[in-house]
Amino acid sequence: MSKVHVKTDDTVVVLSGKSRGVTGKVIAVSPKEGKVIVEGANKIVKHVKPRKMGETGGLIDSEGAMYAGKVQLVCPKCGKPTRIGHTVVDGKKLRVCKKCKESFE
Repeated sequence: MSKVHVKTDDTVVVLSGKSRGVTGKVIAVSPKEGKVIVEGANKIVKHVKPRKMGETGGLIDSEGAMYAGKVQLVCPKCGKPTRIGHTVVDGKKLRVCKKCKESFE
């Protein structure tokens, strides 16, 4: 098992690739593959075949998966891309912004 530093519904910024600089919300996380899907980033075109009678096929734009190392978390308090640290408060492990020291939860 491998861990990923982002969770679903986190706001992230893309660090590298053709979508560099794009800020979006994480739609899905796949820790087994180490990949994430970010809203509005890494757009791909899928060729879809009609499956049922009367259904239309064609080209569909959607977001593709990218490696989690290519994205960095954006702090909701200070609004800057940041690394995360961890602290324990009342027996709970919290994610903390390295820049402003505020909690993400």
